[in-house]
Amino acid sequence: MKNVLVLGGTGFIGRHVCEKLHRQGWRITVPTRRALNAAHVQHLPRVTVLEADVHDPGQLLSLLDGHDALVNLVAILHGSEDDFERVHVELPLSLAEACAADGIRRVVHVSALGASLDGPSRYQRSKARGEEVLRGAGLDLTILRPSVVFGEGDRFLNLFARLQAVLPVVPLAGANARFQPVWVEDVAQAVVTCLRDRDLPMSSAGQTFECVGPEVFTLAELVRVAGRHGSRQRPVLPLPAPLARLQAMVMEAMPGDPVMSRDNLDSMTVDNVASRQWPDLSALGIRPASVHSVAPTYLGDRGGRSQLLDYRHGAGR
Repeated sequence: MKNVLVLGGTGFIGRHVCEKLHRQGWRITVPTRRALNAAHVQHLPRVTVLEADVHDPGQLLSLLDGHDALVNLVAILHGSEDDFERVHVELPLSLAEACAADGIRRVVHVSALGASLDGPSRYQRSKARGEEVLRGAGLDLTILRPSVVFGEGDRFLNLFARLQAVLPVVPLAGANARFQPVWVEDVAQAVVTCLRDRDLPMSSAGQTFECVGPEVFTLAELVRVAGRHGSRQRPVLPLPAPLARLQAMVMEAMPGDPVMSRDNLDSMTVDNVASRQWPDLSALGIRPASVHSVAPTYLGDRGGRSQLLDYRHGAGR
C-alpha cells in the first residue's frame, strides 16, 4: 500500500482523484485550510484530512513526511497577477524544494491546456511558469493538461443550465471560443494511471499529456448543450468584444467568484483544444467520454433562481 499527498483534494477534480485512489488501495492525505471543506472525501476510510496551509513551506515539508508521491491540483481561475503567481508559481517552487528536502521524487501536476509562457492571459502564463519550475527540479514528474472539465458538481455546464432556467436569453462573451471538454472522471483516472505506471507500456514520468474529450465545441454550442440536457434551452446572444469586456468587468465586481473575468476573455482568444504536441488520454489507455453521453446524467432544473443565487455566492463549491 502506497501513501500519496493530494493537494487540492477537496476540490472538484480532487474528490474524484481521492475516490479512485482509495479504490486502488492507496492511503491518501488531504490538507485543507478548513476541515469542513472536505465533506466529499472524509467518509473514505483511507483518506486522512489535515488542517494545514500548503503555502507555508514548513507545514508543506511536514505534510510530505511519510509519503511516496505527491499530486498537485491546486489552482485558481480568477485573481490578480500576485494571486496567480502565488498559487501557480510560488507553490510549485515550494513543492519542488520540499520534495528535494524529503526525498520524494514522484509528482503528478495538473496544469491546464493552453499553458504558455507567452499566452494572452495571466492564468495561462502563470500555469506555464509553474510547469517550468517543476520541470527544472529533477523530479519524476508527469504533467496533465486538461481542457475545461465537466461532470457532476462542475462550475461550467451546471452554471449554463441554471442560467437558462431563469433567463429568457443568454448574453454570452466569447461565444465562438473553442474548447475540447473532458470528463472529470477521465482526468481523475489519468492521475491514478500515472501514479500506478506499471499498467503502461512506458513510464509516464517525464511526460506531458493533454487531457481532452473526443469533441470540439464553441462556447455557444456548450451553452446550448447545457440547456438541452438541463431544464430548458434559451437563445444565445453573442456579445461583441467591447460589451463582452464590460460584462466581464461588471461580473468581477460582484460578490463571490466571478462567472467571467477579463482574464478569462483573454484566455479565450486562443482555442482551448489539443495541440497534438503531446500525447493525449489514449496514451494512458483511457477512451474519453463525450459531453453528450455524460451531461444528461447530471444536468437538470435544480431549483431555478434560488439555486443560481446560492451558486453565485459560493454554495456547493
